[in-house]
Amino acid sequence: MVDGKQRELQFLRRGRLAWREVAAPRLHGPGDAIVRPFLAGRCDGDTLPIHRPVSRAMQLGIAAGAIDPVVGCICGKVPFNGPFGIGHECVAQVVEVGDSVTGIEVGQTVVVPWAVSCGSCPQCLRGLTSKCSVTTDRTLAAYGFGPASGPWGGMVTDRLRVPFADHMLVPVPEGVPPLRVAAASDNLADAWRAVVPPLQHHPEARVLVLGGGASSIGLYAAGLAVAHGAAAVDYADPSQTRRQIAESFGARTLAPPAGRRSRRLRPPGHYDIVVEASSTSVGLRQAIRALAPGGTCTAVGYYVGTVTGVPVMRMYATSATLHLGVSHVRAVLPELLDFVARTGFPAENVTTLTADWDDAPTAYAAHTTKVVLERDPITLSAA
Repeated sequence: MVDGKQRELQFLRRGRLAWREVAAPRLHGPGDAIVRPFLAGRCDGDTLPIHRPVSRAMQLGIAAGAIDPVVGCICGKVPFNGPFGIGHECVAQVVEVGDSVTGIEVGQTVVVPWAVSCGSCPQCLRGLTSKCSVTTDRTLAAYGFGPASGPWGGMVTDRLRVPFADHMLVPVPEGVPPLRVAAASDNLADAWRAVVPPLQHHPEARVLVLGGGASSIGLYAAGLAVAHGAAAVDYADPSQTRRQIAESFGARTLAPPAGRRSRRLRPPGHYDIVVEASSTSVGLRQAIRALAPGGTCTAVGYYVGTVTGVPVMRMYATSATLHLGVSHVRAVLPELLDFVARTGFPAENVTTLTADWDDAPTAYAAHTTKVVLERDPITLSAA
């Protein structure tokens, strides 16, 4: 930082990111904290605008009624229209706290959730921390999605302001390698909510994960399902690399048949829990049809179209449950981090590229499953 300025990684347009100079953050109130991210994970969803020319296409789709207009409420009237600060997964060091912050100290290593929440409104108290009524003016209050989701900027930056610090910041347990929880701000916690609560209600359930779109979430979900004692865990994905990662967690893998009908996978049998991480309408329909009677499907991808062809009658006939929605990370972080600390769950196995922080403009755009940017921590201590 120089003269009140700092660097922020900004998305400019498809395939292009760059460091840009922005104002350095400062405390806005006594409950704020300033943190220094030193690990940043790339969310699966960030690859959508980076790897595909979606901005104008989505704008036209919204105008034509083919894409749900809520996309514009999250990502702007022209969705993903750069420049804006990108990134919403990080592990950070606390460098400054406001006068009323009592539970967080300078020098602590913390996870910063992707969605901004207060911790005390009715929605937060219900565990709906990504729908906080205090911080959310429109649809979301979040880091890394652009101005439509608030003035928070991206997490790939020199320093970051975090409001409601005592609530928002969750310390990384002692002995847990920070790289292991680099995705806990979003993707790892998203996978947790997709498999762990359903397994708690139905121990030894059979689990199917359809991977590919929300690529790291699907892998985390497969690993967590194995670690929580599911009777069987099948992971389907056209990528051999990701299938190998799933196998390293102990999942059985299924490869879709080659050719034009490659997405029409026919898994063996039916499943009590299905995680739909292909991010396609085809995958969503396939996931629901793979459910056993009374089964639960959690869909973790983006389904922007107004017509998905959800087989509602099939759900009715099998008493199926479909869960959709943003992940409420702050609500599950303590349990998730405690699990990682107790078991040593190797979430870092999903990371396919670890890159130097300064190389962010090129590394963040890499065509690979999970990117983590890293730089060295600095020495800090409480005053």
